[in-house]
Amino acid sequence: MKKKIISIACMTLFLLGLGHNADAQKEIKLFNGKDLSNWNFVVDKNAMPAEQVYSVENGIIHITGKPIGYMYTKEKYSNYKLHVEWRWPNGENNANSGIFLLIEDPKNSFPNGIECQLCTGKAGDFVLLGGSDLAEFQNKPGQKRPAFPVVERKIAKVEKEAGEWNEANIFVKDGVITVYINGIYQNTGTNKVKEGHIGLQSEGKEIQFRNVTIKPWE
Repeated sequence: MKKKIISIACMTLFLLGLGHNADAQKEIKLFNGKDLSNWNFVVDKNAMPAEQVYSVENGIIHITGKPIGYMYTKEKYSNYKLHVEWRWPNGENNANSGIFLLIEDPKNSFPNGIECQLCTGKAGDFVLLGGSDLAEFQNKPGQKRPAFPVVERKIAKVEKEAGEWNEANIFVKDGVITVYINGIYQNTGTNKVKEGHIGLQSEGKEIQFRNVTIKPWE
């Protein structure tokens, strides 16, 4: 009986290992750790070459924050689990950036898409860019729609101190976006758009990114 139990346990571990390997094979590295060949770039008013704003060093994406703009995936994606790690390298207060989701047409610095806010103290807010919309945004009657409507996060400030790495895990399924920051649920937004580019923003202060991956949602 003891040998049988051990054999069953070994087989279970083997199958779990296969499952883990299958998951690993499904993971897509949007950032390959070497260069930005999988990305296109927007720099506000073409103020300077993109390579002066977006670069890679020691396996980390460096974004200067100035001028504003964003880098975005060459392909569009739908139904995925996105993992992004970021940090503020210089002890910045009130630092700002964001992760762009479901970008329909990357024409300008604030395209039609949903921003998962990374601004200090507000990580997990949704910002509706370029006329995009979420069912969860409700404007007050008679009030003019803001230029950048916001659907606020559920829990105040869950980011780590400047210099430490944070994690955003974002689930997109049939246009529904769900965000966890450092493992804590923060927001859900319902969008009619179900497919788009993914972007990392340049907005004001230097920011670094690493381990930018997605897994198809099956």
